[in-house]
Amino acid sequence: MKIVQINTVTNGCTGKIAYSIKKVSEDHGHECIIAYGRGKKENNNGYRISNFLDSNFHGILTRIFDSAGLHSKLVTKKFLKMLDEYKPDIIHIHNLHGYYINYEILFDYLKRNNIRTFWTLHDCWPFTGHCPYYTYVQCDRWKTECHNCPQKHHHPASFVFDRSNRNYFDKKRAFLGMKDLTIITPSNWLKKEVEQSFLGIYDVVHIPNGINMDMFHPTHNKFRTYNGLKDKIIVLGVANLWALTKGLQYFQILQDILPKDKFQIVLVGLSSKQKKGLKKGIIGIEKTENIEELIDIYSSADIFVNPTLEDNFPTTNLEALACGTPVITFKTGGSPEAIDSTCGLVVDKSVEALAEACLKLGKKSEKISQQCCIKAKTYDEKKCFGGYLDLYESI
Repeated sequence: MKIVQINTVTNGCTGKIAYSIKKVSEDHGHECIIAYGRGKKENNNGYRISNFLDSNFHGILTRIFDSAGLHSKLVTKKFLKMLDEYKPDIIHIHNLHGYYINYEILFDYLKRNNIRTFWTLHDCWPFTGHCPYYTYVQCDRWKTECHNCPQKHHHPASFVFDRSNRNYFDKKRAFLGMKDLTIITPSNWLKKEVEQSFLGIYDVVHIPNGINMDMFHPTHNKFRTYNGLKDKIIVLGVANLWALTKGLQYFQILQDILPKDKFQIVLVGLSSKQKKGLKKGIIGIEKTENIEELIDIYSSADIFVNPTLEDNFPTTNLEALACGTPVITFKTGGSPEAIDSTCGLVVDKSVEALAEACLKLGKKSEKISQQCCIKAKTYDEKKCFGGYLDLYESI
């Protein structure tokens, strides 16, 4: 069976998911290509759809006209010629918003050729007129008709026109009418949202994200020893990009609330500007590509705090659990779905609730560390991404 996955990048969270699905597919004798929008090729069997000039021009036009996904016509047509030659049995779409592909041309092609298509939604962008998430601003216009978007200036940002109403109907027209499309969501929360949207006419299947359990597991606490934190309760936060909705501001306030003689806040994934702006006493670490270093930090921590204000099914929660560290998170989207009383706490959206939860958990015990690891095994990527293989082979 020939499978082509389409995604913005080959790295980051969604890129890792696409690559893991590719590996599972190839291990079972299938061919798989990842067609990606930008960035470097992570493996030999990949196809780059866009190029530097095209993606940047697409981004500039979006900044003006609020038209993400409606440019890149030439590179999209070139990509479709490659598909004609390759003749895939399955197209598996991930993120389309990333200034690299024209979704109208792509879906017109899929309809004309009646190719079996799977679409993993990593956020809400496919059924809104602009935004990837709407929970932070408490907007539900997507249920009927987007207009006057309150997040026009947020990704994919437009600083001039608001095209959210036209985008909503353009997407509806492009995405509906597929004869053989299955939608996959990593969280039950997103599944319920999709079912309330215009995409709810399709079959919607829940397959959670998985992680590499051979890679993520408790290690020696080198980070704790190196930084002289032997007796401290380490409160850890990790993000690929610390946007406003990731909750960086909560850690700044926690620094004033938690007893400094007992607790140490550590944040990973900061920009240099964010690092300079941290309150005194917080240990800030810029984004690391060293997985072993990240695993050691997860393992050294006593508590992983994820104060995300909008999310689907964050893999950082799973990575922390796999390293034996309990998780505290807000009641946000699908973030609580991997957490129960054996491996962490789910709290209301307030810094007071976070502080109370940190004080309650305190220093992690061997028992809770083991419970976290047991919970994480539920999300072993071999099991989770095997669910995609079951879907592929069911056709």
